This record gives sequence, structure tokens and C-alpha cells, in this order.
Amino acid sequence: MSRAGKIASWVVGILLLLVVVIVVVIATFDWNRLKPTINQKVSAELNRPFAIRGDLGVAWERNREEPGWRSWVPWPHVHAEDIMLGNPPEIPQLAMVHLQRVDATLAPLALLGKQVYIPWIKLQQPDASLIQTADKKNNWTFNLAGSDDKEANQPPSAWSFRLDNIMFDRGQIDYRDAINRADVHVVVDPLGKPVPYVQIAGGDESKRQDAANFVFGWKADGTYNNEQLDGEGKIGGMLSLRSKTTPFPIEADVRNGTTRVRLAGSLQDPLNLGGLDLRLRFSGDTLANLYGLTGVLLPDTPPYETDGHLIVHFRQAGGPVFRYDNFNGHIGDSDIHGSLTYSQGKPRPKLEGSLESRQLRMADLGPLIGVDSGKGSEKTKQAKAKRGDASTQPADRVLPHDKFDTKSWDVMDADVKFSGKRIEHSNSLPLSDLYTHLMLQNGDLRLDPLRFSMAGGNLNAAIHLEGDKSPMQGRADIHARKLHLRQLLPNVSAMQNSLGQLNGDATLSGTGNSVADLLATSNGELKLLMNDGLISRSLMEIVGLNVGNYVVGKLFGDDEVRINCAAANLNVRNGLASTRLFVFDTENAIINISGTTNFANERMDLSIDPQSKGIRIITLRSPLYVRGTFKNPDAGVKAGPLIARGAAAVALGAVVAPAAALLALVSPSDNQDNQCVNVLQQMKGKK
Repeated sequence: MSRAGKIASWVVGILLLLVVVIVVVIATFDWNRLKPTINQKVSAELNRPFAIRGDLGVAWERNREEPGWRSWVPWPHVHAEDIMLGNPPEIPQLAMVHLQRVDATLAPLALLGKQVYIPWIKLQQPDASLIQTADKKNNWTFNLAGSDDKEANQPPSAWSFRLDNIMFDRGQIDYRDAINRADVHVVVDPLGKPVPYVQIAGGDESKRQDAANFVFGWKADGTYNNEQLDGEGKIGGMLSLRSKTTPFPIEADVRNGTTRVRLAGSLQDPLNLGGLDLRLRFSGDTLANLYGLTGVLLPDTPPYETDGHLIVHFRQAGGPVFRYDNFNGHIGDSDIHGSLTYSQGKPRPKLEGSLESRQLRMADLGPLIGVDSGKGSEKTKQAKAKRGDASTQPADRVLPHDKFDTKSWDVMDADVKFSGKRIEHSNSLPLSDLYTHLMLQNGDLRLDPLRFSMAGGNLNAAIHLEGDKSPMQGRADIHARKLHLRQLLPNVSAMQNSLGQLNGDATLSGTGNSVADLLATSNGELKLLMNDGLISRSLMEIVGLNVGNYVVGKLFGDDEVRINCAAANLNVRNGLASTRLFVFDTENAIINISGTTNFANERMDLSIDPQSKGIRIITLRSPLYVRGTFKNPDAGVKAGPLIARGAAAVALGAVVAPAAALLALVSPSDNQDNQCVNVLQQMKGKK
């Protein structure tokens, strides 16, 4: 052999010896010697304690599934036991994560392409504790050492990371949150045998083919928002988490206090939060309780239940968008159907959509604008009383003093249309065909229009409540047309033969956070016109007007008296309503009413001056008064001389303008039948 050949042989032999030595060293190396270095480096990088407290080792095995010569390359299989990851310094608890054992394999040839490729990781008995303190510090947010400097000064890394699958046996998660008052324990177990998606979630044939199977089951118990929480469900395997095309299956049934949420569906592109597609059913004592679970502000309603299709798009320019589509359910005794979209945009989230109800109770509609329906659960009422939200209605007042919940109006904007086919207000006064358009913008609430049919006629209104101002400012424009008296008063048998109608307009604006406060500061006017009616003591008893019962008895005795026309034109200033015109034209007399009604102190001071139409009845020549409070009114006969004949006629001479204004309430098509036309024309003609 030549000299060059000998040198080459020695070089090759030395290299082979070095390879053998390296292989032997690696194979026999005690990897536990590296634990202190690894623990120190990882702890410094994560800014929190990290320790491998058990055995650390590496086994080398060929991957026979690789093609060709690659199958001869040994792959390192790493195992580590008793691993602990601690919390940041501001959270005193010792451990965030504990693992009994971790096994993983690394693809060595992928390192040549600058990729760290881990085909699988197996975890034994993973145990995690997630904590959030009252000052909003948590242990799941990592502050990596020098992360800000690295992001600012270093270009993106040429290396990539790929993890195909995570497998684990029984795991558990503890979640403690001082802000949401939560203490929840979750256990996750493999199902043993994968469960087909369609078996749990249902769906069409495409979902049968595309969705992954359920692999893990979970159970939760504890408290959330200081209410008992229990839940169970199923999720897919970790392998399907990295798929952009195969939906990740989710199923859950959670109870928190009286609230129950059930969902089944899938998460698209899980690692990038592509979106959710779920069938969602939820129920409970009040929609307001969903705020803690969902972050969506909803009114404090009677008990509810609903079932619909939830579609969520997380990666939208303005923020996540939630659409609850084609849902059906009930709130209180009212059915509810529709579609709603909730967008988490800036400066506030927004709720949009349309709702409809075929059978609606007015008591269930109140919470739409913050008025207590009184139908919440006893537990909800007790909670309100505890935090000072119970009814503030004084015992000696009639007007509603309960406060509008304006403090929460600026949390969310809304643009919702609502329609109700039949509205149950009372057995004797059915309403129908309600429609309103609710608009809430930065605490400013509008119901425009608000319209419904009633007593054969209709009522149209526009309500504006400026909840962004303190105190709240409100305005109401109300127009009632062609309300049939026999339907307004169905319990009055004599009225059933009446063809009369009631028309009216009211425009009021005021300041305050309750109906009573708004009326106490109100300005505006009220106009009312009624023709071809009936008045009697029995009618006053039916409608509950005891003072009216007294007055009518004094004027007409026990007889029923026909009303040709009743007309009222009231001016309201600073909560004080004064009469421009208030007259009853009956078959026996003309009754003039004058005076004031004070909404601020709920007191009235009215004079009732009758003029007999040629019939000599002493009671019809005696002036009466009505005074006192709305709660305890007082009525009687005025002391002094009887009024002179013709005094009422003189009074009519001073009501030319009010009479002319009231003529606008008479529809042109009703001129022939409406007896108020002649009465008002006579008043208008007085000089």
C-alpha cells in the first residue's frame, strides 16, 4: 500500500473511531448532569422557576417509516420526569404546571432545513393551575427575558417550529380568578374510543365527512361569579388543532347558578382562531346573568330559554363578530324569534338585528329600556335589594318612581327592530301589531317609531331618553287615533252600543331618571277628544275613580248620561298641567273643568262648573271641586252662591284657540259622524 493510501486509511479509521466514540458517549451519557444547566437557562428565559426534578434521558431509535436511507438515521426520544413550572414573582403560589413525565421525539434531519420538528409529545398526568389576582395580574401571560429588545433589534428568525400531536392521559386544570370570583376545577380524560362528530353535534352530510372526531371528555365543578358551576363536554384531539381545513369539535353543557348553556359544533383553524360554528341553547332566570359568562350586556328579564345557531368570526378588522341566527325561545310568557349580531368594535360593542314575538306580555317588554318587569326570580330580587336596586316607590305616590338603569346604557350600542303580533296587557284591553325600532348610541336611547294597534285604533309614538346626561332628559311624542270606546271599556255593557272614538296627542319633555321625575319637570301639551260616549257612577266604579264616582253622582245622580263630546287641551309647564279647555258636552248639561294638576307633588286643584240644558236640577247648578293628592283625592261642593246661568257659555267664549286646535284631531272621514265637530265649531265661533 502506498504512503498516501496508508494515510487515507488512518484518517478514515480515526474518523470512524471518533463516530463510534461519539455514539458510545451519547448513548451512555448521563443526561441528568445537564439538568442544573437546563433548569437555570429555562428559568432565566421565562422569568419564573423551572425544574426537572426527576430522571432525564435520551434513547436513540430508527424511524422505520422514513423512506430509503433516512430510515437508518436514529431519532432521539427524550424523556423527563417530575417537571415543575412555577409562577411569576407577583403570584405567591408555588407551581403553575406539574407533569409526572414527558416523552417527545425529535426529527434530526429537519434541523438541516432550520426546522424544529417534533412529531409527538406525550404527557403523563398534566396538572395546571391558572390564577388571576384582584389587581389583574395572571400567571398565563409570559414575560420572556429580553423579549422587547429582541423584537425591536432582531430580524425574524429563520428557524420554524412544528408540533404535530400532543397526547396525554388524565389531566386537570384549576382556575382561580379574583376578578370574576371564580374557583373552578376541570378534569380532562381520553374517551378511550373516538366518538364521531355527527353523533354528538348532528349536522349535514358535509359535516359528517369534514369534522374531526371527539377524543377527550371533560368535567368541571366549582364556583363562578360566586355561583355554583358544573359542566361537562367533549373536545377533539390535539392533532386536529393544527388543521386549517378540518374543524375542531366542541361540545359543552354548563350550569352556572340558574343559567344553563349548551353548545355543540366546531372551531375552524384553531391555532389562528378562525371562527366558531355552533348550535347554542341557553336558559336561566334572567338574561342579565349572561354578562359574567359572555361579556354581552343584556337586560334583567323574566326567566328565558332560547335555541339557535351561533356563528363567530374572530379575525375581523374591528374585532370579533358574533351572530346568533334564526333562534327561537321565550322570555317570561312571551315567545321570541329572530337573528342578532354582536360586534366587539370600537368605541363600544354593538348589538344589531331583528326580533319578533307572536304572543308578547307587556310586563316582559319593560326590561328592554331598563324598567323592572317584576318577574325575575326571588333570588334575583333579593340580590337587587341587597345592592340597593329594589323598588323605590314611595307609599304615598302613584306615579312610578323606579329608576331607569342608565348607568349601563353606555356599555354597548344597539340597533334592534322588534315586532309583536299580539300583546297581552290585560284581559280587557288587547293590543296587537306592536313595532318599534330601538337605537342606543353612547347611552342615548330612542324608540322611534313605537306603534301598536289598540281598541280598534292605533297609537304612534317616538320616545327619546338621553341616558348619557345626568339627570336623564326625556321626550315623548304620542298620537292616538280612532280608539273605539266600546273596546276601551268592554266591561261597560251600555258602552257596547256606542260608536264613539277617542283621539289624542301628547308632547312632553322632562328631566329625571324615573317616570315620576320626568313628569315632575315636564313641559308640553296634551290634547284629547272623545265623542258619543257615556258617563255614570257605575262607569267610575269600574275604572276605579272614586272621586269621579262622587262628582258624577252629584251632577247626574245614578243615571247613565250620554256624552256628545269631551274635549281637553292642557298646557304643561314645569310639571304643572293647567287647563286651556276641558269640557264635557252631555245630553243634560255642559260641564266645564278648570284648574291645575301638579305632577311634582301629585296634587290637583280642579273646579267643575256645570250648566244645565234647560232642566232644573239643583245639583247641575252647583259648582264642585276636586283637590288633594293623586293617592288620596278629595271632592266636594263649593261654598257660596250658585253660579249664574250662562256662566259656562261665557267660559266657552275664552276657548276659541284651544277649540280650533282640537279640530285637528278629527279625521276628515269622520266629520259626518263625530259630534265633536259641531261642539268645537260652536266654541271656535264665539267672539
